[in-house]
Amino acid sequence: MLKKLGAALVTSAAMALPALGPALANDTMAKLDTGGLVWVRTDSISIASEDLFISENEVRVAYQFRNDDKVDVESIVAFPMPDIHNDPYFGIAIPEPGIDNFLSFTVEMDGRALTPQLEQRAFSAELDVTAELKAAAVPVNPIGDAALAAVKKLPREKVRDWLARGIVARDVFAEDPDRAPVIPAWTMKSTYWWKAKFPAGKTVSVKHRYRPSVGGTTGISFWDWDAQKVGGSYLEEYRYKYCLDAGIERAMNNAAKQNDGYPNYWENWISYVLTTGGHWGGSTIEKFTLTIDKGSPKNLVSFCGQDVKKIGPTTFQMVAENFYPDRDLDILILKKFEDTPSSDRAFAPQAPQAPGREAERGKPTPMASPAGDTDAEN
Repeated sequence: MLKKLGAALVTSAAMALPALGPALANDTMAKLDTGGLVWVRTDSISIASEDLFISENEVRVAYQFRNDDKVDVESIVAFPMPDIHNDPYFGIAIPEPGIDNFLSFTVEMDGRALTPQLEQRAFSAELDVTAELKAAAVPVNPIGDAALAAVKKLPREKVRDWLARGIVARDVFAEDPDRAPVIPAWTMKSTYWWKAKFPAGKTVSVKHRYRPSVGGTTGISFWDWDAQKVGGSYLEEYRYKYCLDAGIERAMNNAAKQNDGYPNYWENWISYVLTTGGHWGGSTIEKFTLTIDKGSPKNLVSFCGQDVKKIGPTTFQMVAENFYPDRDLDILILKKFEDTPSSDRAFAPQAPQAPGREAERGKPTPMASPAGDTDAEN
């Protein structure tokens, strides 16, 4: 049996402790300040429409930005990538590890492909250590062989200093803890940005796509092993974060009855940062369309939405007007073991983080109702 890791759920040895996949983000306005990008609110540019498609293989976003001002606006549009942290206790699925464009991000504006600039910084304990890494010839990206090889070459004095400051850490899985090698422990923050011109009174089309980073665990986290039914310490968190409802819960209980007391499902997670849409003028998206594809008709999906309709065997869609992005989007996809090759299952040994509950406020269109396979029975 695996032992508890922090607040981690105790699972069988065949299970991995779940870790949340990194969040993906909306475009947001930014300006260049010394030391990096700083987000700013703009009242001139509003989102006339956003069409968002999310699956495990691809995220596609099509925007219509409108300049409501009487003069042209030249600014910087920024796309923050998910943070990358080389924690030994959990793994994250990175489509292209070890390279700068690890999500294969592409963007076009009014049909013209753009080559965005990349801003990358390294942080430890919320302090910027980018310059120190570069001075020591250590890559900013903590994932991959290059960073691992670079930290192994550091002088002992440097290693002691960086260990004390959390920039590197000992490999906790080494056979001899006293002689364990050091591994990267800093966090890399990446942002793609590009200059854009928004003509007065005009609408500009921006489209981008990328491969999402999909987290997961080989098992069900919201399960009570003693009672052999849906429950456990993560159930309420899942009900909030993914709007888990009675249909999904019944499906898991029914699956357990057919599988010696445990549902033969495993989890995948996709997160998308919607709230940066509030940085644009008006704070609402005039027309918002969300389409989620769960991959296989046999999969189950759960997420928070409003008036979501099933439009195909694997697709669900929400259409809203005057939409305020009051919370980010988290998607839970449940798959049966026998329907998925073992090589495709994620192993991520860490407990989910508690969701941040945003302060309540009046919102034109909330996303707080169960969506997806709400009538699932297995």
